[in-house]
Amino acid sequence: MNPLKELLAQGQSVWLDYIRRDLFRSGELKRLVEEDGIRGVTSNPTIFEKAIAGSTDYDDTLRVLLAKDPKTDVRNLYERLAIEDIQMAADVLRAVYDETGGADGYVSFEVSPHLAHDTQGTIKEAKRLRAAVARPNVMIKVPATPEGVPAIEELIAEGLNVNITLMFSMSHYDAVARAYIRGLGRCADPSKVASVASFFVSRVDTMVDRALETLATAQAQAKTLLGKIAIANSKMVYHRFLQIFHGEGFVALRQRGTRVQRPLWASTGTKNPAYSDVLYVENLIGAETVNTLPPETLNAFKDHGQVAGETVRDSLDDAAAALGRLKALGINLDTITEKLQQDGVTAFATSFDQLLGALEKKRNAMIGAEPIKKE
Repeated sequence: MNPLKELLAQGQSVWLDYIRRDLFRSGELKRLVEEDGIRGVTSNPTIFEKAIAGSTDYDDTLRVLLAKDPKTDVRNLYERLAIEDIQMAADVLRAVYDETGGADGYVSFEVSPHLAHDTQGTIKEAKRLRAAVARPNVMIKVPATPEGVPAIEELIAEGLNVNITLMFSMSHYDAVARAYIRGLGRCADPSKVASVASFFVSRVDTMVDRALETLATAQAQAKTLLGKIAIANSKMVYHRFLQIFHGEGFVALRQRGTRVQRPLWASTGTKNPAYSDVLYVENLIGAETVNTLPPETLNAFKDHGQVAGETVRDSLDDAAAALGRLKALGINLDTITEKLQQDGVTAFATSFDQLLGALEKKRNAMIGAEPIKKE
């Protein structure tokens, strides 16, 4: 059996963490949905930067847009291209959305990363983008920053589907889950709202391993924690998810037909070549979760991934003990995860600005009828 479909049998949806126009033109996304059981698509500013600035896939559309208005603002150019991609992905996934009654089949579109610390700006932008895409199966991505959390509550209350991103710690998760529940309590029809809480995985190991390696020569215990903390961190979050959404506090909302806010494992491509390329897939399998995979990880898991039941529930005591040992070594995970969130906001903003800069160059070349160097 296809290992990707085995994940679905365990109650986990696989989404594709990638977007590019050729994905639709070639029919590849449709094939992934039909043959591999892909249930959704996620995007972010870095993915769009690589797709639009790093290819010629969009040049024909750019020429058409510029022929109509050579002075079109580069932000408008970006939005036109990105919204078309989101719409095409949503149309391919609409069958999944309909078949699952709105449980799956979503494509995610992020608000400008420059609004990460602007609550009202995020709310306004999210509603504008949702209206511009005009598809029921779009999720607007909002970061789990202190300013993003109240925006999440408001957007859920207004009935928007929201994918909360850049979550790295239990405190991030708790704040987001509570905002979702508060928003549902104010929503006219909460049964029609869907949300995922995107919890980042591999980046935690990257930062923690770096800290552990400074201790490893003197403390053998530090070596035993290398490559362990990200999974342990995620397992504890899943345990918290079960407590919140399968506890008494969610019963009244569940009776109104509301959905749980599924944990979504993000950043699940293995960054350390010393680790298995499917490490963060095999060890985080669980019901009512999503794992969004970059193409390389998706292909690797399809080729040699192993599904051994709901692994996210396994060895919870060991996970807690690993986090305890990390603390005992003097490494503050909360400090690391706060920095990861801050760095994530900065990285997305940088990618967004680089994308706009690349579009500006392409526009100038097209207006001047200069040949564009193919990437």
